[in-house]
Amino acid sequence: MQAVWKLSKYIKPYILFAIIAPVMMVIEVSMDLLQPTILQHIIDDGIAQTDTSYIVKMFGLMIATSVIGLIGGIGCSIYASRTAVNFSTDLRQDLYETITYFSNSSKDKFTLGKLVTNLTSDMEMLQRALTMLLKVFVRGPMMFIGAIVIVFITARELFPILLVVVPILAFCMYYFTALSGKLFHKVQKVVDMVNTKVQENLAGIRVIKAYNRKNHQIEQFTEVNTQLMKRSMAADQIIGVLAPLTMFVVNLGIVAALWMGAIKVDNNTLQVGVILAFINYLMMVMQGLMSSSMVLVQLARAIPSAGRIVEVLEENTDLTSPLKPEIKQIQGSISFENVSFSYLKETESVLKNISFHVNAGETVGIIGMTGSGKSTLVKMIPRLFDPDSGSVKIDGVPIGSYSLEHLRQSIGFSPQKATLFSKTIADNLRYGKSDATSEDIVQALQSANAKEFVDKLDAGTEHLLTQGATNLSGGQKQRLAMARSFIRKPSILILDDVTSAVDSISEKTIQRAIEEQFSDATKVIVSSKISSIRHADQILVMDDGKIAAQGTHEQLLQESILYQEMAKTQAEKGVTLSE
Repeated sequence: MQAVWKLSKYIKPYILFAIIAPVMMVIEVSMDLLQPTILQHIIDDGIAQTDTSYIVKMFGLMIATSVIGLIGGIGCSIYASRTAVNFSTDLRQDLYETITYFSNSSKDKFTLGKLVTNLTSDMEMLQRALTMLLKVFVRGPMMFIGAIVIVFITARELFPILLVVVPILAFCMYYFTALSGKLFHKVQKVVDMVNTKVQENLAGIRVIKAYNRKNHQIEQFTEVNTQLMKRSMAADQIIGVLAPLTMFVVNLGIVAALWMGAIKVDNNTLQVGVILAFINYLMMVMQGLMSSSMVLVQLARAIPSAGRIVEVLEENTDLTSPLKPEIKQIQGSISFENVSFSYLKETESVLKNISFHVNAGETVGIIGMTGSGKSTLVKMIPRLFDPDSGSVKIDGVPIGSYSLEHLRQSIGFSPQKATLFSKTIADNLRYGKSDATSEDIVQALQSANAKEFVDKLDAGTEHLLTQGATNLSGGQKQRLAMARSFIRKPSILILDDVTSAVDSISEKTIQRAIEEQFSDATKVIVSSKISSIRHADQILVMDDGKIAAQGTHEQLLQESILYQEMAKTQAEKGVTLSE
């Protein structure tokens, strides 16, 4: 419940709607409670006395109460929906913004499947619970209490039946509501597993096909899907038992009322209209309890969802901006001082005591075997990770002293995996510079040697990319990702092995454009090919998370055995080391 209380602040902007909805429901329930009493008077005072004018008058009153109740019900639905939808929209917005600021460790902690569940089914659960709370939770208790009070006043002879029926109904509601709440909590956990499995399989669909593991993945999904089926069935069956059980108890009450009523009518101590009114009120008691139990079940399902959402909202990301950030213009010099880092604190470090310095405007190349820490190292510069020890400085200032926005605005980062969005090519490039003109886009495409293939597309830069840009080749995606980093004219340009799928002619064109257009920018180029970095002012040779050697291409060929071996291997494979 503490989580629910923390989320209540999202209702405050719509508190007027949240008040109007229950008030309108009070009007509807009040009218509903009047109807059996009006019917009683029509039968006992009108029909029994053959008073036509009285019957017409009471019939008109019944129509009036029905219309007023209709207005109250419609008003309640409108304002309850407005409150719940606005509440969930604002909460979902904050939740999404929180997730976008997550560090990789936070994303790994919650898993993508769970975060997707938070933004979809958990939010839907809370919205539905709030709607029912504003509509039904007022209706249920008021109808339940109102019906009992009216029976006590108008049909006291039959009131003992309620003293038996109501406790049995209340116990059934409590027991099944508590049990279903526990079961639906288990259901939600399996929903996480299903979402995670779907996300994982769709992301790796090509690998699954390539290794002919489709049947294996189907079996794994079937396993979690079967778990979801079993738990959902168990929870739904519990709720399914509740309705017929309560109806059975109410029917017994109706039989008892008819039996007792017939005896009292025969003795002239009770009128027929009272019996009919009592049966109506008995049904209202059941409806009130059923409505309340439905809300309680929905709340029991929503409370775990609220807890999960609050857990995400309160996650303390380790990547934050300082209260008083450094605001000076970034020139681009980079210093690593004894930097060490591990993804999991209890495991071996991925980077170990890394130290080097790059002057503003220089080019540094980084090369090494797979898993040597190259990509992790460059991700430290835009603060995608913070080091466990040591410090990273830009222009002599620790990068933690800059605001994240200011720091990253000064960096053009093209990661190893070219990630493009399901928007047009122009929109994807504007991720690098939101106010980029058409001329800026054309120049960036030319620099990345991408204009030629873009011009061949029917819509040109307005060509719509599919999700994951599956309608482009790997080399085309890499060139667009580079164009996105080029368009912002950064002080620091980071290219993480972005020419692995690019042909040698295109690569030379791109290298020439970088030299000509980004001469003032500090360039950090990660590559598995020596030809891509041989002209760098300095080259870092990475091995097992350490800098094994450092120097120019010529120096490393003379002094570094590891660099010599890479050069020899690439030469044997036909990779040209020079222009």
